[in-house]
This record gives sequence, C-alpha cells and structure tokens, in this order.
Amino acid sequence: MESNFVDYVKIYCRSGKGGRGSMHLRHVKYQPNGGPDGGDGGKGGSIILRGNHNYWTLLHLKYQRHVYAEHGGNGGRDKCHGTNGKDQYIDVPCGTVVYDAETGKYVCDVTYDGQEVVLLKGGRGGLGNFQFRTSTNQAPRYAQPGEPMQEQTVILELKLLADVGLVGFPNAGKSTLLSTLSSARPKIANYPFTTLEPSLGIVGYHDKQSFVMADIPGIIEGASEGKGLGLRFLRHIERNSLLLFMVPGDTEDIKKEYEILLNELSQFNPEMLDKHRVLAVTKCDLLDEELIDMLKETLPADLPVVFISSVTGKGLAELKDLLWKELNSESNKLQEITSEDTLVHRDKDMSRFSEELHDEGMDSDIEYLDDADVEDVEELDDFEYE
Repeated sequence: MESNFVDYVKIYCRSGKGGRGSMHLRHVKYQPNGGPDGGDGGKGGSIILRGNHNYWTLLHLKYQRHVYAEHGGNGGRDKCHGTNGKDQYIDVPCGTVVYDAETGKYVCDVTYDGQEVVLLKGGRGGLGNFQFRTSTNQAPRYAQPGEPMQEQTVILELKLLADVGLVGFPNAGKSTLLSTLSSARPKIANYPFTTLEPSLGIVGYHDKQSFVMADIPGIIEGASEGKGLGLRFLRHIERNSLLLFMVPGDTEDIKKEYEILLNELSQFNPEMLDKHRVLAVTKCDLLDEELIDMLKETLPADLPVVFISSVTGKGLAELKDLLWKELNSESNKLQEITSEDTLVHRDKDMSRFSEELHDEGMDSDIEYLDDADVEDVEELDDFEYE
C-alpha cells in the first residue's frame, strides 16, 4: 500500500503577467478633443507560500504539479483599470524548505503557522496613455505593456518540527518507545527497517504539559553517503531541539555504536553536534543490575545516560524527567535553533537529485509552458499607436 507520508515534491510555479495599458482617445458627441483616457493594466497574481499547522505532509501537492496565478486584466477606455490577477496560495506544513530545482540553491523557509512568503511576484500592469499626458504632449498615442510573468521549478522539502528526535540503528527500539510514551502507533516488528517513514507522537508530562517526539527510520554506518535509507530522512532531525540516541543493551560495544551514529550525523550536517544529546540504553529487561553497573563505567561521560525498557516500563519515568529537564534548560532554546536568522540551510546536492526523486516515486520531468503562451516582452518600452 502506498504511504500517505510525502515529504518531498517538485512543482512548477508561474506568476501572472501584468495587463497592458490602454491607448485610447476620447471621442464623444460635443467633445471632439476629449484627450487621452486609456486606463492602466492590472497587476498579475503572485505565488505565495503559506504555513498551515493543519498539514503534516506534502501529500496534497504530490499530484498538483503545476501552480498558476492569474494574469492581470488589460486597461480600458474611460480610464478603466484592468482587474488584478488573483494571488495563488500554496499551503504547506510548518518546517517546509524550498530549493530551486535547476540549481539546488536554497530559496526560502516556512517555519510557523500563518507565515506568508512570496515565492514569485506577479508582473506590474502597464500604464495607459492617460498617465503620459503633459502640457506639451496632450494626446499621447502610446501606452505600456505589462511586466512579464515569472516561472520557476522548485523542490519542497519537509523537515519535521519536533522537540525530541530519536536516533539509532535499526531494531534499537525507537518505535516501541514512541508507542509506549505516546498514542502513536508506528509499525513494530522483529526485523530491520520496519519503520519506513517518520512518525510523530505527543508525550504527556506532569500538569498537562507535553512535548513532541519524532521517530525516523534506522540509521546504518554510511547513511550520510546514501546507504540504507540514507539521506532521505536524516533531514527530519535537523530541526529537533534535543537528540535521543538509542542503543540496545545487548550490543557488544555501546560506546562504539553511539560514536558511529554521532559521526553519521556530523557527516550529514556538522551543526547537529551543537544540539543537546541524551543516550538511552534500551532493552534493559535483558540485563541484571550487576551488568548495568559494569556498563555505566564504559559509557561516555559527557552526556546523560538512562537505562530503559519499553516492555517493562523500567526507567521511562526517569527518561521523561531527563528529557523535560534538557528541553527546558537555559542552554537549549528551540527558538534560537529554528529562527530564520540563525538556521543555516545548505544548498541541495543536485548530483543525487534524480536518485532522490526516484526514491520518492516521482518523475524528474515536468511539462513546461509552450513558448506561444509566454508574451515576448523584454522591457517596459513604449509602443507607438498604429
């Protein structure tokens, strides 16, 4: 069955062109020399991105490959102004990043509900000959054409906004923990890569407080180079305030696995090393107290460690207390991490672009406009009345 979670789409956008100004001279009964009365053309519609917290994926855009704004209307006689083209809004979930599909350059970012970003500006309408009247030229026989439209093919990428991101190898118990702490019901089975798409869960805390936890598919060594599910889902933890590393208690070398995971994140985006980290040793129902005390001596000393078991519930209350403490510490402010001024977006690597589109089940080609549909107007030059 095809998944409804879509976090990557490519669409073609086109703003509206401005309407032409009117070249008209007023000739009515008893007013043989009425003078110029051509109205201005209307403004073309813009393409505007709008953050909407009711959306969690880009599924609604998967089959809407073309987005067009209306063209502006032409000016008319009696100084009639052309109609302005209607703006076209594209509602996207919060955390959506836009890249140019041709060059891979970062374009813009939509981070909060109600935020509006003008992606393509509509063309201005041309001035009618009424605007060009002067004392020395009382009957101008020219007007302006409207500004041409803008067009661009863009890639929309969703990066989930969550407080805590779960990081671990396949079968580390991430989905089990999420299902235990929240009402989320991700798929759980005893084989690697059970989780094929990110899952979000709201974890309740004391006094009706809560925080959001995000589970992504398991990471393997070489994920930053595209192995396994690779780069496809690593971007979802770029915005997380806190990273919860999960390593099973029956692993031969817990510290080594943690360092491999940390290295993959640093290879993907070095800024991830600045985030607060917590290490959870899972499946501790298989360990006795003596073995746990021995393992504590071998674990990294520079980060908080908690031993948990999602099956028996051991250590889960301690884990939630620790996560809440780290999330609300003075040195860990989510607002600073996600603010537009401090969050740095890298340009896309276009060498892997076609491969990523193939992974998403999308065709890399999009139909473009016919040349006949595009008005060949380079500048706002005046044109003589014939």
